[in-house]
Amino acid sequence: MTGQGPPDLSARSLPGGGPGLPPKRREGVLAAMSGGVDSSAAAIVLLEAGWRVVGATMRLLDDDAAPQTDSAGRSCCSLNDILDARAVSQKLNFDHQVHNFSGVFRREVVDRFVAAYRSGLTPNPCVDCNRRLKFTRLYERAELLGCGWLATGHYAKIDFDGASGRHLLKKARDKTKDQSYFLYGLTQEELARTIFPLGDMLKTEVRALAAARGIVNAGKPDSQDVCFIPDGRLDLFLERMGLAPEPGPLVSTDGKVLGEHRGAHLFTIGQRKGLGLCRPEPTYVTAVDPATNTVVVGDERDLYSDSAVIGDVNLISLEKISGPLEVTAKIRYRQQEFPAVLEPADGGLLRLVFREPQRAAAPGQAAVFYLGDVVAGGGTIIRREAVRPH
Repeated sequence: MTGQGPPDLSARSLPGGGPGLPPKRREGVLAAMSGGVDSSAAAIVLLEAGWRVVGATMRLLDDDAAPQTDSAGRSCCSLNDILDARAVSQKLNFDHQVHNFSGVFRREVVDRFVAAYRSGLTPNPCVDCNRRLKFTRLYERAELLGCGWLATGHYAKIDFDGASGRHLLKKARDKTKDQSYFLYGLTQEELARTIFPLGDMLKTEVRALAAARGIVNAGKPDSQDVCFIPDGRLDLFLERMGLAPEPGPLVSTDGKVLGEHRGAHLFTIGQRKGLGLCRPEPTYVTAVDPATNTVVVGDERDLYSDSAVIGDVNLISLEKISGPLEVTAKIRYRQQEFPAVLEPADGGLLRLVFREPQRAAAPGQAAVFYLGDVVAGGGTIIRREAVRPH
């Protein structure tokens, strides 16, 4: 295959082809348009590389639930975002459509988010949105619109390893904006049809490109993480979703009752604020038991563990894990990678053994494994194990 993009485009190789954007430009590409500067810049890169672009904005929230722009100018999934995406497509002169996914977003993201808190877990809605909505439903729409590819404004790269015959997900050039952590759920089939045009660009370059092309959202602030809770009030949101506060005991790690909490579903491992305790030493949530509506608290040393069991695993660069594998890993997005050993566990699970104890490995959160700049895969933390005495 041939088809070389400009040198500053994301490096991506396909069988028989060199770096640059994939060929087959006549098929067209469906560009996910969130209304932010990143997706707008991605569309610019595609257009200037000669692609036929069709813009698609996902309407994820009903009108009465959709947030407006907040005081800092941030927004996500808002009505203003749809208008911004439409303005960009008109400015750049390509077709733009709005697709109503509010029903499936409610089922696959919001309801799962609420169910996780009900079960004492710490969910990651961005992972669910990518894995269960964005890179599934938009592929379907792309096919209906005659587009052979889907492009988004994520900061990540896709490559092809001829030796293994597998598509690879790799970290972005801009390590401060790298989003590979949120994308570990992409399958081989999905990676084969996806383009990340911003993978080799810095955020400053992205904003400069948008400004140079006169795009209205060139200076728009980055959106919030949880788009359906724009005010940040998790407690009020969960109450609106049917999780009413139910007081219960706050107990120490040795079972002593220390006080009363407002509702176990309002707490997650590692949390310090909102405990209502007056103790001389810092106190943190170390466990949540929704069955008994109990919140366990302890010292910071009680947050550390040596390993975690991982389920719902998706492997990318590897077909399977048959023995101990040295990796680096992250159990939170805003975290430096740490060395670990990945090994098989019973029931098709994996065990992630930390080289050094890690803090607050919260069940429900994503654990992502790396081999250098390549994402080996990832999954969901089921439980943390072997708390090391200090």
